[in-house]
Amino acid sequence: MHPDPPDLPETAATRRSPQVGVVVIGYNDRAHVGDAVRSALAQGPSVAEVVAVDDCSTDGSADVLAELAAEDPRLRVVRREENSGGCGTPRNTGIDAVTAPYVMFLDSDDVLPPGAVDALLTAAVQARAEVVSGLCVRRELPSGREQPWQEPLYTAHTVLGRPAQRPRLVHDTLCVNKLYCTDFLREHGIRFPEGRFLYEDIVFTARVLAAGPRMALVPDRVYVWHVRRSAEQLSLSLDRGHIDNWKARTGACALAYDILLAAGQKELARAARAKFLDHEVRMYARELGLRDAHYRRAWWTHTREYLARYDAADWELNPSAPGRVLARVILESAEPRDLPRLRELAARPARLLPPYAHTPDGVPVWSDDLPQVTLAPLLTRPISVLPLAVDAELRPRARATTLRLRLHELYGRVAEAGPRELDVSWHSREGDRTRGRATAALTPSGADVWSADVPVDLAGLGAGTWDLRLTVRFADGAQREVTAHALAGAGRLRRRAVPSVRHGVLLVQPYATHSGALALRVATGVRGVTKVVRDRLRRLLH
Repeated sequence: MHPDPPDLPETAATRRSPQVGVVVIGYNDRAHVGDAVRSALAQGPSVAEVVAVDDCSTDGSADVLAELAAEDPRLRVVRREENSGGCGTPRNTGIDAVTAPYVMFLDSDDVLPPGAVDALLTAAVQARAEVVSGLCVRRELPSGREQPWQEPLYTAHTVLGRPAQRPRLVHDTLCVNKLYCTDFLREHGIRFPEGRFLYEDIVFTARVLAAGPRMALVPDRVYVWHVRRSAEQLSLSLDRGHIDNWKARTGACALAYDILLAAGQKELARAARAKFLDHEVRMYARELGLRDAHYRRAWWTHTREYLARYDAADWELNPSAPGRVLARVILESAEPRDLPRLRELAARPARLLPPYAHTPDGVPVWSDDLPQVTLAPLLTRPISVLPLAVDAELRPRARATTLRLRLHELYGRVAEAGPRELDVSWHSREGDRTRGRATAALTPSGADVWSADVPVDLAGLGAGTWDLRLTVRFADGAQREVTAHALAGAGRLRRRAVPSVRHGVLLVQPYATHSGALALRVATGVRGVTKVVRDRLRRLLH
């Protein structure tokens, strides 16, 4: 039996009465923990208490929390006597300490946006939901660039009698963008793994879904996840350079699957395995090119061992999905292979680069020496979801800069659809800016290739880092959004200085992202160019 959510009348006054406890956890994060706590207290009267669990910090975090507690009696500080080594134990400490009917979690380096608690609490009261989930936004710092997390789940207010009604819920493994009925967690014994357990969110979320709560989803922004890639100490989820990180992640995913299956949530368990292929495998495969040979072999071997647990039904679900093709190549190959091609297929959106092999009777396959990995589903999938490959080469010149684009055939599907045009745009990583929009006609250029040349106004783009985005348009009105594979070699990705009437000089650096897509760095004017050179020298010296 599930505990009944608090029986409160659905009025604006009660929705803003003190009903929510926010558990803030932190360790040696003096620079940010104050902002996190203040963002929780600023939610208003709906917040009954903020429980700040300090995991035995040594950097003065306790002093920051003590000062804040002296200013607001809603803040209680719980200091652990020994560092736990992870996030699960301090969150469990917070669950034990909180007294409010509802609880949510906040990490010390993130913040709650204004109105987050009220949005979640209103939905909980109106829907009599035991768990309410809202939109989390990943904010890259210092650029401020934002990316919604699992946005398709949060397009409208939704009430679910049980999680199995929305299997995609397994993709949102965060615990921090959710409001929980405190009694629901306690009566089901739902807790985080203790100690140094990476990816504890994955296991906790599985335990929540396994209990089958009544849920509500809201489209409101309820959590801002700060991503600091330049920090001296990377967060646990960003520090993926060691094989132990991958083993911890696969271990957490395996445990989550077992939890869901043991609870009779077969559909959610199957969805969790599919999510591992679509999210985890693709994310780490994109980065294999950054790792040394020892890491690659260890990653490949461990992944093959994990994938061997999958049964036939796991592979039958959406067999043309990029993650499944990646996984089949890994499972069928004893040693790492085709890493550049796998990296491109792992991109979002996926790109399947040539060569395009097939069996003697015309069935598409991964390669001539790996015919057991079939690509036959590509023959029947809509053109709008196919992993189309476009090559891109930027040609900076003093008079004019041109972007040369080449669209490849894919087992006859491109010619069948009739490619007509390419829409081109450049998107800034430093803010929500889009520039350089253009449309160019695609024309046949040799065997099974269509090409287009697009002028690029580098001065109009201005300083910053720019991602290239494309839309291929077809004769029947269908379209496919893609990114472009950056052609390398022969000096194609060399940094160049280009004269500019507007800026005097531009320093232009085309480069390939971790997934192989073309991106562009531009520095403007003598001052901008000098800064780039100075930063480069500093990196070389260090």
